[in-house]
Amino acid sequence: MSAREQLQQSKRWVIKIGSALLTADGKGLDRAAIADWTAQMVQLRQQGIELVLVSSGAVAEGMSRLGWSRRPHALHDLQAAAAVGQMGLVQAYESCFQQYGLHTAQILLGHDDISARDRYLNARSTLTTLLALGVIPVINENDTVVTDEIRFGDNDTLGALVANLIDADTLVILTDQQGLYEADPRSNPQAELLHEADASDARLLAMAGGGGLLGRGGMATKVQAAKLAARSGANTVIAGGLLDSVLLKIAAGEQVGTLLRAAQQPLLARKQWLAGMSKLKGELTLDDGAVRVLCSSGKSLLPVGVKSVSGAFERGDLVSCQDKDGLEVARGLINYSAAEAALLCGKSSAEIEQLLGYQGDKELIHRDNLVLV
Repeated sequence: MSAREQLQQSKRWVIKIGSALLTADGKGLDRAAIADWTAQMVQLRQQGIELVLVSSGAVAEGMSRLGWSRRPHALHDLQAAAAVGQMGLVQAYESCFQQYGLHTAQILLGHDDISARDRYLNARSTLTTLLALGVIPVINENDTVVTDEIRFGDNDTLGALVANLIDADTLVILTDQQGLYEADPRSNPQAELLHEADASDARLLAMAGGGGLLGRGGMATKVQAAKLAARSGANTVIAGGLLDSVLLKIAAGEQVGTLLRAAQQPLLARKQWLAGMSKLKGELTLDDGAVRVLCSSGKSLLPVGVKSVSGAFERGDLVSCQDKDGLEVARGLINYSAAEAALLCGKSSAEIEQLLGYQGDKELIHRDNLVLV
């Protein structure tokens, strides 16, 4: 199956829209364009595709509202612009999607929400729950409260990390270019559009150029984002956001923009990522029934199947699952601390709230965060 045919079958997309598109190059939110993308996303939802939208534009919209023509450098100015602009950005998406009876959810993420394992699990659980409810999450970087730098580096990177987070099949990056050209078309009008390549191709960065005044990311960040998204098996399409019905054409497998292929499917890529993590923080000893279920059925690990707990771990840490003889059979990211897991050993999931005082996850390790070894 070709990579374009894979796009036709993909069912979970992350769509990233850049500042230059959203704000008509700094003239305020382009509400007509937002309405058009919304209408396309509604059709994608009707085709059974789950969507997460990563939207730039808060700082640029804030700059427009405040009458600033150039992106400031001072952190407090950037944070102020983001705070002002985020209001208009969210209002625009909410009003557009509500016309079609679809709910949206605003999520602001910071670097720790992706890198810290406990927050990673929380963010993943929230996003997958929203998708199951038919809600479209609208994600932006939490620019207003960052204290070091106001960047992930950029929302291209954030889009790729979100694709990793939710096991997306496809990352679509909409930009003001038609895709990735073999040379910078601004300096070489004869440059040809690259239709398809492997996301890991080292030559791609040499083809990419810099960014504009409003955004932080140029084509180089989009290439790097595609490589990052490929880590969890997502294909990336870089395409012109103003192309007529661009999202629908991508979903139909048409040769639109630049397709950067992932080397492997999302589930396999995620399992390999988990298997490659080396810092084990603890061990769970399982009974024979739990070992049998994990090895033969691919199900989640429930508390009832755990005999004992050792180590000092917190929610989101990597732990080893062993049989009664100490042989490792699986490893995964655990949903509870060592103290909590010890209380839950051998107990039914229905008893979690009574034992811990709150209703947490019914699994000690969800099957999506578990890999056999």
